[in-house]
Amino acid sequence: MTKILGISGSLRRSSYNSALLRAAGKLMPENATLEIASIRGIPLYDGDVEAQGIPPSVSQLKEAVIAADGILLCTPEYNNSIPGVFKNTIDWLSRPAADSRRVFGGRRFAIIGASPGGFGTIMSQAAWLPVMRTLGAQLWTGGRLMVSRANNVFDEAGALKDPTVEELLRQFLAGYVSFLRATAPP
Repeated sequence: MTKILGISGSLRRSSYNSALLRAAGKLMPENATLEIASIRGIPLYDGDVEAQGIPPSVSQLKEAVIAADGILLCTPEYNNSIPGVFKNTIDWLSRPAADSRRVFGGRRFAIIGASPGGFGTIMSQAAWLPVMRTLGAQLWTGGRLMVSRANNVFDEAGALKDPTVEELLRQFLAGYVSFLRATAPP
């Protein structure tokens, strides 16, 4: 069984990115699962807080990342870049510095995203590249999914209603799971 951890970079309850992850959970290939984690409750990074110990919400998310075969980041795009709360979460996961390799080193990530704008999340996804490289993560680049005009893709309840996006998501997930299986440690 291939286990993927999905993390939405939005705190908004009716987030398009959280809705995209929920849709992904229903479209996973056979013998693959998607567990969705939340960044809600992750405090703002503060070295003084770190000196007192890693917050439980951060430790819990770290262990979920480590236990997964792959991590699917579902990123919004704010002002043509990474949302601050999402970057803050990744910054916490890399602390203390001695833990960064254990959490990110060689771990297989993929990035998707949804936005009400016309270009999807192209700028946000591009902004993640140097972050993932710096952390030593292995980023799957065999597929891309940038959902634009997300307000027309999901219904009022947050369900995916666009068959084209559904098929693109299904293909993305199939490619990512195939990659995870092909590169699984012995």
